[in-house]
Amino acid sequence: MTEEGFLTTLTEVNTYDSPAQSFTSEDGVQNARGRILGGSSAINAGFYSRADPEFYDRSGVNWDLSLVNQSFEWVERGVVFRPELKNWQSAVRDGLIEAGIDPYNGYSLDHLVGTKIGGSTFDSSGKRHSAADLLNYARPANIKVAIYASVERVLLASSSSSSFSNVRSRQSAIGVVFRDEMGKYHHAMVREQGEVLLCAGAIGSPQLLLLSGIGPRPYLSSWGIPVAYHHPYVGQFLYDNPRNGISIVPSVPLEHSLIQVVGITQDGAYVEAASNAIPFIPPARSVFIRTPSSPLFLTVATIMEKIVGPVSFGSLSLASTDVRVNPIVRFNYFSSPIDLERCVNGTRRIGNVLRSPSLDYFKFSEWFGSRNFRFVGPALPVDQSNNEQIADFCRRTVSTIWHYHGGCVMGRVVDQNYHVIGIGGLRVIDGSTFRVSPGTNPQATLMMLGRYLGLKIIRERNRD
Repeated sequence: MTEEGFLTTLTEVNTYDSPAQSFTSEDGVQNARGRILGGSSAINAGFYSRADPEFYDRSGVNWDLSLVNQSFEWVERGVVFRPELKNWQSAVRDGLIEAGIDPYNGYSLDHLVGTKIGGSTFDSSGKRHSAADLLNYARPANIKVAIYASVERVLLASSSSSSFSNVRSRQSAIGVVFRDEMGKYHHAMVREQGEVLLCAGAIGSPQLLLLSGIGPRPYLSSWGIPVAYHHPYVGQFLYDNPRNGISIVPSVPLEHSLIQVVGITQDGAYVEAASNAIPFIPPARSVFIRTPSSPLFLTVATIMEKIVGPVSFGSLSLASTDVRVNPIVRFNYFSSPIDLERCVNGTRRIGNVLRSPSLDYFKFSEWFGSRNFRFVGPALPVDQSNNEQIADFCRRTVSTIWHYHGGCVMGRVVDQNYHVIGIGGLRVIDGSTFRVSPGTNPQATLMMLGRYLGLKIIRERNRD
């Protein structure tokens, strides 16, 4: 996959086997998740930036920060590249600085207040790299990868063995059932003192726990799912960082670019940008526009803001006992006034960037010498000092930046070593355990987490 294929991957989807699986939350916001080796790191915008320091303080984990840094560096050697900024990203970088999001920190993978260039998982040729690339560092004799396969449920058995970390568990994970592309079922069983590690993400991991009988007893019983362990918080505390922004048709040609630059503010918002070529569809039955023989594309440039957190949360429930069917999700965007205030702050920052000298180049000349942007979709409110108007803009234009998390949160579903509370031999190691999204974009922290916990588990087993 390449940078140019980003939008195509998100939009050309089918029910069971496209790389991206689309879904619409009960909030009415279109969303997507990765259904491919590498997960959503194989379909995202490729921006790479480490977690903010506050993430470690608020995560509920006693982090070994030296090992955290080693794990980040290991990931970065394999899949992270310095992007080359072209006209839109360069202009937005300068506009962020002119809008007062300073200092300018240059190229950095660290979370730094101000404006910076981040890393990218696209290399200089535009080829995507993902978490799947890190399998190249595995020992082939120790790993077997099943592709075009979906795990249906975790297999559990009664156990009082002290070999598992949670000796009081009535149930322990002994393996999984998975289905191949032909629909045939298989079992993968753990070895002695082995564990099942769920890494299916904020949608998939709580869904799998529910399908395996780990969740709220009354709810599971209503689906006819045998209850293995009553876990009232599985699928609860599900978060998604709302995205709001504007899009323009620029007055000059633009290159395709995904997120490469970020403005990290101190008022609860991050500002990013992208530029894409999107299909232009002439009006039906147009007298003046003949239907083209080949597709026409329109370059659209976007500036967006994502809020920190968020505080608002929702929940996940099953839509089917078929794991391939997306669960029902609701995020309750802006149900907390704190989130709405942060969006107002971030939206004002976008307005400041649009008024910066560096963005003037992308305006169109109008009658009587004025220059203005040509917006695609809603423009910002004219009176950006009016909180109510900007808050209304936030609610009307809310979309996702695909940074949803939670559903198996730390301290409620898993303990600080990522063991599922009450179940032996089972851990959840992904963004479903997060209470807040780490930094500007979570993929760096998620890939670090895989390496970090892998090393921790090896150390535990060596001690045993």
